Formats: sequence, C-alpha cells, structure tokens
Amino acid sequence: MYAIVRTGGKQYRVEEGSILRVEKLPAKEGEEVLLEDVLLISGDDGVIIPDREEPGAKVTAKVMRHLKGPKIIVFKYKPKKGYHRKQGHRQLLTELRIESIHLRGEEKRPPAPQPDRGEPEKDLAGGADPAVEAESRDEG
Repeated sequence: MYAIVRTGGKQYRVEEGSILRVEKLPAKEGEEVLLEDVLLISGDDGVIIPDREEPGAKVTAKVMRHLKGPKIIVFKYKPKKGYHRKQGHRQLLTELRIESIHLRGEEKRPPAPQPDRGEPEKDLAGGADPAVEAESRDEG
C-alpha cells in the first residue's frame, strides 16, 4: 500500500516504514505529525482518490530529525557591466518516517481478505446435496 501526499508545495510517494525528507515542519524530534493532504491511496482494493471517494484520509509520520540540505550556489551575472553576485543557500529539512496510512480516520486497516482456496462449501445443516444423492441412487 502506498499514498501520494502533498507537503511543502511538493508531492511525495510514501509507504509504511519509508524515510522521507520534506521542507521543515514545526514539530520537535520524536513527535508524530499528521499529513492530511492525501491525494491518492493505492492498495489491494485498487486506487482510491480520498477527496472524492474516501474523505478524511490521513498519513501518520514520526519526526526523526531536522537537518540542512546540500549547498546550492546562486550566481547572478550581467555581461560587460561588471555585475556579479554569488550567494549560497541550504534548505532546512525535516526527516520523517511514515508510520501508517489511514482511510476515513481509521486507527488500524482491516486485514486483507484471504484468497479463496477453491474448497467446496460444506452444508452446515447436515444434509447432503440433493443432486449428488439422486446420482448415487441412479447408479445402484
């Protein structure tokens, strides 16, 4: 099961247990955060678009740490004018671990349905199938 969430103006594909770096969130290390802007959920049931089919989908994540991204050089230059400016930038990031994906605010997902083993159904009333009884009487 995976989900597409939007945070910090960007979209991310997340799965349970995955590690994700997003723009800095106002939460302390070790806290749980709720990502409520879920755009799509894909699982065993197929693809679900939460806004239309399942309102209230949420993704729960735990803040692992805050860090800075790689340095980016911003260089402005105008030819023949003697104008140049060099500036560096490091984006503040938050590292998240995805804990769970919820539909309609459910705490736990229901277990996935078990595949049919192809075993014949047994009559719990104790009687045998009338068609089988008729065939056995015709043979004997």
